[in-house]
Amino acid sequence: MAEIFALIRDELVAFEQEFARQIASDVPLIAEIGRYVKDGGGKRIRPTLLLLSAKLWGHPVTPATIRLAVVVEFIHTATLVHDDIIDGAQMRRGRPSVNARWGNQITVLMGDWLYMRAFEMALEERSFEILDLLTRITRKMTEGELIQLGHIGDLFITRERYFEILQRKTAYLFSACAEIGGILGGASPAEKLALREYGMNLGTAFQLIDDVLDFVADEASLGKPAGNDLREGKLTLPLILLVERGEPKHVEMVRAVLRDGDYTRVTRQELVAVLEAEGFLDQAREEARAYARRASACLRALAPSPYRDALDRIAHFTVERTR
Repeated sequence: MAEIFALIRDELVAFEQEFARQIASDVPLIAEIGRYVKDGGGKRIRPTLLLLSAKLWGHPVTPATIRLAVVVEFIHTATLVHDDIIDGAQMRRGRPSVNARWGNQITVLMGDWLYMRAFEMALEERSFEILDLLTRITRKMTEGELIQLGHIGDLFITRERYFEILQRKTAYLFSACAEIGGILGGASPAEKLALREYGMNLGTAFQLIDDVLDFVADEASLGKPAGNDLREGKLTLPLILLVERGEPKHVEMVRAVLRDGDYTRVTRQELVAVLEAEGFLDQAREEARAYARRASACLRALAPSPYRDALDRIAHFTVERTR
């Protein structure tokens, strides 16, 4: 990833400066939380996708492109802030979540402010194509959260519903980042479609690996407690496979954690051992690799360049990462 970031080093510096400028406020509480959010960092993969995609046609990156990279990161940050309230999360990126520090009421409003600031910035660019895209995917993300809430504690959620939630909550924003970059770079309709599909497949692969890491990574790597998804009543692909194909006694282990809301009767290590022994974690990883391969295949519609190669390498990095 260091090599990939090196391709857009100057643009990422400009992005961080613009992020700090846009999250500043003359309202002291917003300014304080904004600094806290910015200092929390993050992978910055969404703005990276937008910036790399915008450079595919050899045009210099404009201030508008930097601002729109901030827009997509604001939208992503707003979803995290709101998700932590919904999930009752106390940790995010290795430190107390915003809701743990400032309480739910203030955090809801901060998430709303981030959304509104993002759309205010997007509107300033006067691109109805981009504004329409951002509005549509933000609606889909919200719908994804609502669909997921309807399946909390659902032992028999289907794979189809799981993938619908995953793509609405994660993949659509990846897709929008790549497509917006294409719009800004001057892509043809076919090239915009290729970037849109690349982003959807990449985002799906990314979240599948996140769901695997929730089981196998440690708290230090995740920046939050491991095993949180099941504790919160959410079944991800490894557990869906276990419920579909596993032994009844193993299904009962999942049911016990869902009922208890913790790992008291069944430890996370015991559950991970079953998932590894039965091959369900490996199957989820292979599913992610298949989506990553599809993402790479979409890039063939674009002219060769170092930026296309970087997008391709992101697809490979996404499924091999450990955090």
